[in-house]
Amino acid sequence: MLEKLMPKSDEFFDAFDAQAAATVEGAQLVAALLEDLTDVENKVRAIKEVEHRADGVVHGAFGRLHTQFITPFDRADMYRLMSKIDDILDMAEAAAVRIRIYELSDAPEDARTLGRVLVKCAETVQRAVRALRTIKQPEQMLSECREVRRLENEADELLRQGLVKLFKSGADPLTIIKWKEVYDLLESSTDRCKDVANIIEGVVLEHA
Repeated sequence: MLEKLMPKSDEFFDAFDAQAAATVEGAQLVAALLEDLTDVENKVRAIKEVEHRADGVVHGAFGRLHTQFITPFDRADMYRLMSKIDDILDMAEAAAVRIRIYELSDAPEDARTLGRVLVKCAETVQRAVRALRTIKQPEQMLSECREVRRLENEADELLRQGLVKLFKSGADPLTIIKWKEVYDLLESSTDRCKDVANIIEGVVLEHA
């Protein structure tokens, strides 16, 4: 049934792929920033450029969504999926911007680890999104969604542990508050990865 409803072009799937690829690229740049807090201005600018490129992909896809009669699956699900993928990079970029604004240095190890987990989450989302083209073979998508959920749980635990260490570190209260905000944004980015996984699982259950 789904195959009969498929549009003739792969424009929507191409947009999903491009958006997911930009999300991975942005997450990698954020993780690299956390590993080495030098030349922060230029590094944050590079992250912003990736985020703007991803926004362009989303805006173009939204335009097609409003004008194309036949879509690969439910319009509301497509809109939610693109929006949530967009949120992943938005949260990650916000963390990088806070680092620049607050002029932070010497990222705690837990912050660096959160950055690495975010990259893994984004890469797993990318694989799940890419598999949407073969929605009649849902095993890979469901497996990737489970992995996203596992990684998000790992990020939750890292956040808890990181905050405990942060508040026990003896750092000045203002520095603690600044880093806490960065931690929260990084973890929120992995939360958005889980949101994407949930939407994909719903699409699979409805159409596969």
